[in-house]
Amino acid sequence: MADEKLSVPEILPILPLRGVVAFPNLLIPIAVTLDKNIKLVDDVLNKDKLLGIVAQKTDKEVPEKEDIFMVGVFGKIVRMLRFPDQTIRILVQGLARIRIKEILTLDPYILAKVEEIKEEVKKDMELEALAREVLGLFQKLTKLAPYLPEELGVVVMNIEDPVRLADFVSSNVNFSLEDKQKLLETPNVKERLRMLITLINKELTVLELGEKIRERIESKIDKDQREYILREQLKAIQKELGIEDEQQAEIEELRRKIKEAKMPEDVEKIAMKELERLSRIPPQAAEYTVIHTYLDWLINLPWARETKDRLDIKEAEKILDEDHYNLEDVKKRILEYLAVKKLKKDAKGPILCFVGPPGVGKTSLGRSIARALGRKFIRISLGGVRDEAEIRGHRRTYVGALPGRIIQEIRRAGSKNPVFMLDEVDKIGVDFRGDPASALLEVLDPEQNFSFVDHYLDVPFDLSRVMFITTANIIDTIPPALRDRMEIIKLPGYTLEEKKEIAKRYLVPRQIKENGLSKKYIKFTTAAITKIIGQYTREAGVRNLERNIGAICRRIAVDVAKGKKGLVVIDEKKVEEILGPPRYIEEGKEKKPEVGVATGLAWTPVGGEILFVEATKMKGRKSLTLTGQLGDVMQESAKAALSYVRSKAEEFGIDPEFFDKYDIHIHVPAGAIPKDGPSAGITMTVALVSLLTEKPVLSDVAMSGEITLRGRVLPVGGIKEKVLAAKRAGIKKVILPKENKKDLHDVPERVRRGLKFVFVERIEEALPHAIKGWKA
Repeated sequence: MADEKLSVPEILPILPLRGVVAFPNLLIPIAVTLDKNIKLVDDVLNKDKLLGIVAQKTDKEVPEKEDIFMVGVFGKIVRMLRFPDQTIRILVQGLARIRIKEILTLDPYILAKVEEIKEEVKKDMELEALAREVLGLFQKLTKLAPYLPEELGVVVMNIEDPVRLADFVSSNVNFSLEDKQKLLETPNVKERLRMLITLINKELTVLELGEKIRERIESKIDKDQREYILREQLKAIQKELGIEDEQQAEIEELRRKIKEAKMPEDVEKIAMKELERLSRIPPQAAEYTVIHTYLDWLINLPWARETKDRLDIKEAEKILDEDHYNLEDVKKRILEYLAVKKLKKDAKGPILCFVGPPGVGKTSLGRSIARALGRKFIRISLGGVRDEAEIRGHRRTYVGALPGRIIQEIRRAGSKNPVFMLDEVDKIGVDFRGDPASALLEVLDPEQNFSFVDHYLDVPFDLSRVMFITTANIIDTIPPALRDRMEIIKLPGYTLEEKKEIAKRYLVPRQIKENGLSKKYIKFTTAAITKIIGQYTREAGVRNLERNIGAICRRIAVDVAKGKKGLVVIDEKKVEEILGPPRYIEEGKEKKPEVGVATGLAWTPVGGEILFVEATKMKGRKSLTLTGQLGDVMQESAKAALSYVRSKAEEFGIDPEFFDKYDIHIHVPAGAIPKDGPSAGITMTVALVSLLTEKPVLSDVAMSGEITLRGRVLPVGGIKEKVLAAKRAGIKKVILPKENKKDLHDVPERVRRGLKFVFVERIEEALPHAIKGWKA
C-alpha cells in the first residue's frame, strides 16, 4: 500500500483514546465526540489526514500530559462520517509505532514532536516457531472465548508476516490495557510473540476453568432433578403403604393456624402461597426452615387480637392521680383521648412526645397510661440505635433475618392496640446502615401507619390502633419531619413543693418497702426531705432524690438487721449524719446593693439558677475582657450591651469618652461551668450602666432578657424555672421581657406569691427598677 511508505512527520496532532490501545497494520474505527477532538479531525482532514493515536492511563474526558502513554500509533484517516448529533466516526489505518518526544501544546488539542519506533525483525527458525505457536493458541482461543468469532481463526491463518500476526492477535484478544500497551511498546517481534504466548496461555487457563465450573453446575442441576423425581416417587409409595407423612401433617397444622389468625385477605393469600411452596420443599432443605419461620411470624402476629379499652373516665383519672403527682397537662390529654375514644370507636391513636429533663417520670408515665387504659405496655429504647433494620427489619434474603423491633414487640404484646413507648427518640444515631429516624416517619404518622410494611414480613400491618408515646430530653436533636408528626407535651421539671409532695406520697413509701422496712422503723420529717432536695440533689426530676432517700433507708435497715428496735425519725441532723456534708449550697441574693453587680436568671437542664454579672473598669484604652467560660452567644450579648451603653452615654450621664480612658472587664462567677445563651443581655447592660454611673444595683432584683443594639428587650425561654430560682434566692422583684408575660401562666400561684413582676420592652424601662436612685 502507498500509505505504508509514508514517513512519520516530526510534529503530529495526537488523538487520545480511553480504554483502547491501537496497533499498526490494522484499521482502527474511532468515535469522536469531544469538541477539541472534532476540531483535531477537521484540521487533519483539511491538511494531510495524518495523526497520532495514543491510549489514556486514566478515564479523564480531557487528559493532561501525565494522563497519556508516550508510545502510540502513527496513522492516516481513510474514511469519515459526520452524524446529526454533531459526532464524527472515523476509520484510521495504523501505519507505524511512534514515541512522543515532547508535547508542544494541549490547546486546542494535543500537538507533539514524535519519532518512529523501528520494528526489530530477525527472520529465522525461532521467529517462525514462535509465530506458529501464537497461531495455534489463538485458534484454540477462538473456540473457547465467547467474544471471539470462530471466523477469526481462518483469517489469522492467512497472515504470513509475523509482525502483522502479532499486532492482529494483540488487538483482538481481551488483554488488560496495561498488557496491550506493553505489547505496543515492544519493538522486538520475537519478544512480542513470547509475551503473547504467555498472555494467551493465561487467558486459556481462565476460560478452561470457567468451562469446568459450568459443567459442574449443570451436573449438580441434573442431580437435583433426579432427586426430585425420586422424592415424588417416595411420596407415592408412602401414600400407597398408608405411612403417615409428618411433613404433610405439619403443613395441615400451619394451614389451620393461618385460618385462625384472621389475617387480612391479601396477607392470608400470601401466607397460603408460601405454604404451598413449603409443601413442595423437603424438610432437610435450608429454604424449608426460612419459610417455616416466616409463616410462624405471620401466624403469631395479633392481626385481630386487641385488649378492650377501659373507657371509665373517672377510674382512669383516679389511676393517673395515684401514680403521678401534678402533670396536669399530660393527664388532661389522656382523658381527652379516652373521651374521644368513647364517643368515636375507630379514633386513631395519638402520637405523644414527652419532652423534659431526666428523672421527671416520662417512662413511668407511659406505664400509668397503659394501666389507666387497660392496655398492654411495651417499651423499646432508641438511644444509640444506628441501624434502620432495627425499625424495619431485614429482608428475608439475609441469613438469620428477623422483623424489626416494632413488629417483634407487637408480637410479644399479643395485642394490636398496646401503649408503645419509644424511649430516647432524641438520641437516634445515623451511619452507613441507614437513618432510623427516617424509618420512624411511617411508624409515627397516623395517616400512613395503618399499612406499615416491615422488610421481613413484606406485608402491611395496621399500627393505627397502637398508642405511640415517645420521650426525649431535648427537642432540638429530633429531625423536623419526625417532630412534625408528634404532639409535644413538655414536662419542665418539678418545683421544690412538688418534689416534697412526690417524696412524701411516692418515693419515701416505695423506698421503705423496697428496703424491707415499715413505718414502725423509720419516719421522714418534711424538713429532712427539704434538706435532701436543696442540699444533696441538683436536678429537674426526682431520680437522685429517690437514691438519697434509699441510701438513708439502707442505713436504717442495717441497724434493724443488727437487732436495733424503735422508730428512727429522720430530721435535718440525721440526714447530714447519714449522707455526709451537704453537696450543694443554694446561691442566695446579694446582701446589699453594689455598683457593677447585677443579678440574672438562667435556665439549666436541672432547673433554674441565679447568676451574678460583675463589671469593673480600670485605666486602659478600648479593651473589653470577658471571663467565666462564656459561650459565643453570651460574649456577643456582652459586646452588644457595651455598644448600646456607649451609644446612650450622654443620655445616661456617662462620659462619652469613657472607653478611650478605661478597659472594661465583665465576669460571670462559677467560671468552671460553661454558660451560653442571649438571656443575660439585660443583666450585662444593667451592670455596665451601674458601673459607669457609679450607682448600685438593687440586690433584691433579678432579671432576664435578650437585648438588641437599639435597646429593645426580646423574649427568652425557661420562665417557670427562672422564677422558681428567684423565689428560692429570696428575690423580691423580677424584671422580664413584656412578651414573656403570657408565660407566667405556667408558674404556680404559690410561687408567684410575694414576687413583683415588671415587664419591659426597652432597657430604659428596666433601669429605674434595677438601679438605686435612678431617675427615668
